[in-house]
Amino acid sequence: QVQLVESGGGLVQAGGSLRLSCVASGRTFSTYAMGWFRQAPGKEREFVAAISWSGGSTYYAGSAKGRFMISRDNAKNTAYLQMNSLKPEDTAVYYCAATPSEGSYYYIGDYQYWGQGTQVTVSS
Repeated sequence: QVQLVESGGGLVQAGGSLRLSCVASGRTFSTYAMGWFRQAPGKEREFVAAISWSGGSTYYAGSAKGRFMISRDNAKNTAYLQMNSLKPEDTAVYYCAATPSEGSYYYIGDYQYWGQGTQVTVSS
């Protein structure tokens, strides 16, 4: 069992930056791939970024490429999402997720564990 707790959300102006953190419980964090998803009001939850268990491979949605960076620190059981050049359309609740499986990381069903989410609001 893995428990995930996100933090770092908040209100920021367009063009600003935020760094989200996701702290995982348990001693097997380094064996899990981690993902970030987001859900805007009235919309479905969508993939943002993912990182392999080693950190050697990263994956991004088109909307995140070039602006967001996912990373992890296995010694701290923490995954991060650095978000730069934020836009109002990035406003959403951001969720981190974990999976022990290898392969696809782009879909909600690929992940077994989810955090409670952290709100990100970007004002214009």
